[in-house]
Amino acid sequence: MQQPHETLIAVSYLLRVVLPDRPGSLGALATAIGSAGGDIVSLDVVERGPDGAVDDLVVELVPGGLADALVTAAQSVPGAAVESIRPYPRGGDLHRDLELVDELAATPERGLELLTENSPGVFRAGWALLLERLPDGSVAVRHTSAGPPRTEGLDLPWLPLTTARRLDRSEPWVPPRWEEQAMELAAAPVGRPELVVLVGRPGGSRFRASEVLRLAHLAGIAATVAPLDASAEGASA
Repeated sequence: MQQPHETLIAVSYLLRVVLPDRPGSLGALATAIGSAGGDIVSLDVVERGPDGAVDDLVVELVPGGLADALVTAAQSVPGAAVESIRPYPRGGDLHRDLELVDELAATPERGLELLTENSPGVFRAGWALLLERLPDGSVAVRHTSAGPPRTEGLDLPWLPLTTARRLDRSEPWVPPRWEEQAMELAAAPVGRPELVVLVGRPGGSRFRASEVLRLAHLAGIAATVAPLDASAEGASA
């Protein structure tokens, strides 16, 4: 009996590229990616600096295509450098900052949940946790996004946190499993140093200064509209 044809589905990748700040660079990148069988479905400018523009591209690759081919194609553009590439879920495009702000304004009583649930989409990360250092020194998990990591036994010597910052995954407190995933980390206080949002991004695409500032800004808005005096929820880390 004839077997039904298997439907092949294009695979999406998130490609972070540093492009030189000169005319035609982006066009050359799109052409190179297209020649490798990739289709750019969205582009986000993460940061501009002396080394050029840091761009996040969601690229759909033809069935059977190789991710290495996208890297080779991108780096064929003079002056371009690929910082990271990782699989990206179809339909998983950004929840933009303003969309999150609109949600916070519409339902302020859910502000802390919304910040936690939406941060991975805003920052193209894997997960987010809202953590609180309690008076007895323990750490409670107040909210989590989808797909949270295990937190049992997690020690957070940097908490309380007064200023948003990128966290170095080589620090002793970082679990080995996070190091193996090349987990990049950023955190920001939410209204007070004891309450923070922690965002994890697997794949080694580090948080840029502009992203840390955006995280601080969104955490500040959430703290302004949401009640912060609720008792901690969830398990202790």
